[in-house]
Amino acid sequence: MLERPKNLRNNLQIVDLESLVPENHLLRKIDAAIDFDRVYDFVEHLYSADKGRPAVDPVMLVKIVLIQHLFGIRSLRQTVKEIEMNIAYRWFLGLDIVSPVPHFSTVSYAFATRFPSQVFEDIFTWILEEAVSRGFVDPSIIFIDSTHIKANANKKKAKKGLARKTARAYDQQLRKEINEDRLKNGKKPLKDDDNNNDDENNEGSDQTPSDTREVTVSTTDPDSGLFHKGEHKVVFAYSAHIACDRNNFILDLEVTPGNVHDSLVFDAVYDTVVERFPEVEIIAVDAAYKTPWICKKIIDDGRMPSTPYKRPAGKKGFFRPYEFVYDEYYNCVICPNNHILTYSTTNKNGYREFKSDPNACRACPDLARCTSSRNHQKIVTKHIWESYVEQAEDFRHSPAGKASYALRGETIERIFADAKEKHGMRFTLHRGLVRVLNWAKLKCAAMNLKKLALWAC
Repeated sequence: MLERPKNLRNNLQIVDLESLVPENHLLRKIDAAIDFDRVYDFVEHLYSADKGRPAVDPVMLVKIVLIQHLFGIRSLRQTVKEIEMNIAYRWFLGLDIVSPVPHFSTVSYAFATRFPSQVFEDIFTWILEEAVSRGFVDPSIIFIDSTHIKANANKKKAKKGLARKTARAYDQQLRKEINEDRLKNGKKPLKDDDNNNDDENNEGSDQTPSDTREVTVSTTDPDSGLFHKGEHKVVFAYSAHIACDRNNFILDLEVTPGNVHDSLVFDAVYDTVVERFPEVEIIAVDAAYKTPWICKKIIDDGRMPSTPYKRPAGKKGFFRPYEFVYDEYYNCVICPNNHILTYSTTNKNGYREFKSDPNACRACPDLARCTSSRNHQKIVTKHIWESYVEQAEDFRHSPAGKASYALRGETIERIFADAKEKHGMRFTLHRGLVRVLNWAKLKCAAMNLKKLALWAC
C-alpha cells in the first residue's frame, strides 16, 4: 500500500547533540584517546595575555584542520562548510547545533601566518609520543621511502634556470677516505678545489664538474621541482620522504622538491628516527637507496639495510660488472678471461679505477663483449665502500632480509596509498616548501591520530 509521508521539516524538537553522534564514530574515539588541552602548551606564547580582542580557541583551530586531513576534504573553505552541516564535526569542536563556525580565512591565517613551523612539528611529535607511550609503535624495523605530491603549479608556466647541486652529507668523509686510499696506493691526495683527479696524468673520469645544473623552474611555485613519473607523465611536484614502523605509524617526514633524488634526503630522515628510536635493527628501503654511502652508514651504526635486487648496470651483450672480480689482497681486478686489471687511480667520486693491458686485450677472443674503446683498454671501477653494498646483498638473501623487505607492501606502500586515496595527499593547494611541509606534517599527524584512536578504543 502506497502512503505519502508527512512533511516533518518544520517540527520543533528538543534533542541532545550527544545522542546524535554514533558511539563508534571515529571522532568519539579520537576525543577519548588524547587530551587536546596539550595544544595550549604549543601556542600559548603566540597570544597576548591581556591585549586585543578574544581569539578563536586554538584547540578548535587544530581540530578543524585535523577534520580536513582525517576525512580528506579538499580545502579549508570546504571543511568549514562540512562542519556547518555535520553534527559529528560540531560535537568534536564542542559546538552546539546553531553556534557559528569560525570563518575559513581565520583558520587559514592561523596556519599560514600565525603558527610557526615548530607548532606543526610539536603537534606531530605529541601524537607520535602518545602512540609510543601506549606501546603501539614497534621500531625494530623501519621502512623509508618517498612519494610525490603534485604541486599547485602549471607545467606550461616554467623557465630554465641554474640550480646549485644538492650537497651530500658525506662529502667531507668521502674526500678524506679517498685521499687516504690514494696515499696508500702511492698517489697524491686531491686538493679541495681539485676538479680533476690527477692534474699531471689527467686520470680522472669527470673533466668538467660544476656546482650548478640547469633545471626547469616553475614561475607559479618556484620551490617545486619537475618530476618525471614513468615515460610520459611530467608534473611539478614535491616529494614526501617518510619513515614508518611495522605497525604503520609514521615516525618522521621530510619534504623536498620533486627533482631531488631520494638518496640525498635519507640522512636527514634516518638520523631523526634513530635518535628518537635507538633500538632500530633493520632499515628496509627500495633500490633508490642502495648506494655505498647509505649501506655504510647503516652497517657502521650496527644495523642492517634490507634492500631489493638491483639489476647490474652495463650494456646489453657485454660482460656484467660482477663478472670482474676484485682481489682485495693484490688490489687488482680479474676479468672473465683471467687477465689482470691493475690499479690506476682513485677518482674524486670515490671509485678505484683498474685498467687492463691493451696488448692483452687485442688478442682476447671476448674483446667485443668486454669493451668498445678504440685503444682496446678495459676500465673497471670499484667504489671504496663497495664492501658495504656486498654485505647488504648478503643480508638480502638471509631469512631476516627477505621477511623484512616483504613487509614494505603492507607498511610504507600502504601508508602512501591511504594518504592519497583517503586523506587527500595526491596533490596540494599550498605553494612554497615550508607551507607544503607544514601541511604534510599535519596530514601525517592525522593519520597517526586515526590509528592511535582505533587501537586505543
